[in-house]
Amino acid sequence: MPGTSIFYTLAFQYYLMQKLKAIFANRYFILILWFGLSLFAVIKGVLFGDNTTHSYNNYIIYKYNFLNLIHQHSLFPPQPEFYFDLNHYGPVFALVIAPFTFFPDKIGVILWVFFNAWILYKAVIMLPLSQNQRLLILLLNANSLMGSSGNVEVNPLITALIIFSFVFIRKKQDFWAAFAIVLGTAIKLYGIVGLAFFFFSDNKPRLILSTLFWSVVLFTLPMLISSPAYIITTYRDWYPDLVAKNLVNQVSNRADECVMGMISKIFNIKHLANMWVLIPALFVFGLSYIKTNYWQNVRYQLPMLSSVLIFTVIYSTGSEPPTYIIAFIGVAIWFMNLNHPNGFEWSLLIFALVVTSFSGSDIIPRYIRVNYIIRYALIALPCLLIWLKIIYEMLTRKFELEVAT
Repeated sequence: MPGTSIFYTLAFQYYLMQKLKAIFANRYFILILWFGLSLFAVIKGVLFGDNTTHSYNNYIIYKYNFLNLIHQHSLFPPQPEFYFDLNHYGPVFALVIAPFTFFPDKIGVILWVFFNAWILYKAVIMLPLSQNQRLLILLLNANSLMGSSGNVEVNPLITALIIFSFVFIRKKQDFWAAFAIVLGTAIKLYGIVGLAFFFFSDNKPRLILSTLFWSVVLFTLPMLISSPAYIITTYRDWYPDLVAKNLVNQVSNRADECVMGMISKIFNIKHLANMWVLIPALFVFGLSYIKTNYWQNVRYQLPMLSSVLIFTVIYSTGSEPPTYIIAFIGVAIWFMNLNHPNGFEWSLLIFALVVTSFSGSDIIPRYIRVNYIIRYALIALPCLLIWLKIIYEMLTRKFELEVAT
């Protein structure tokens, strides 16, 4: 009978939904996705990549950062006999990558990707959220991590260090928070945004002194395997290298995927000065500090962490699709911190998942991806809207009425 058929159909749909819900809430399933997709992406490149150009070219750049350091060769000139593109990482990064360089390249690159996935996992599970919320953050970012891992990027490590700086300040471990900030900055300048959590510290003088201590330690440490004169010269050469990279980013098709790039491409502005966008953005960001009575409220601190992670990417001319793992971790933290997400907030999350996280996949038709998302740097748009929403929340939410996790 028709009624019986409809009943069984609805019952089956309900059963299927419950099963899917159970699967996607399963810790082991999420961890398999988190680590499995990343390892799949890099192993695929190792096994089936083009050996003439290195599908793991970024790892070769990292490796020669260390090799050039110990042989006291300049870190920044091109070395086309070993890799294409250029190295833009400082001498401290050589110490981070060093343990992986003692393995054959194909093993070293897999271990490097696994380490990045693991360190970001450790950072996420240290967040002041429930276990289910942490697992959902991992689930929402499994695809973004896979994209970063496929490109053998350092961005998961940078994301983890920013989160560590936040977590250690909350735990009153300012010494280690300072280490995370200085190490992140020495590897990639993005790490300096950890200083945004300075006002959350209960012992600001200790945080300042610890930052100075680690700055001296990490500045001098590479000298142990090179020389003081070489390290000083390397840091002197690093600044013009970064300036040149910024100029290249602004004319690149796959870099400058940020708010400035989006504005330039949509409105066909040839030479948009970054300061016209950055200064208003910094002013808006600074407004979120006005509610000083919330500085020790975790429900206020988490949106600040989200804001910092998103801001770091959407206002950087060096942003590319793999960089957005940093921003999308911020998006997920923001969503997990909402009391009861409304339709608009769900729409923002779905918009970000489709356009930012999955824009490089087959979910988006190639025509739309090439002619709209890439052409106009629209990958930044959902994150920009969410960032503005976060600032609005921080200015209007009554955090004192919310129960802390």
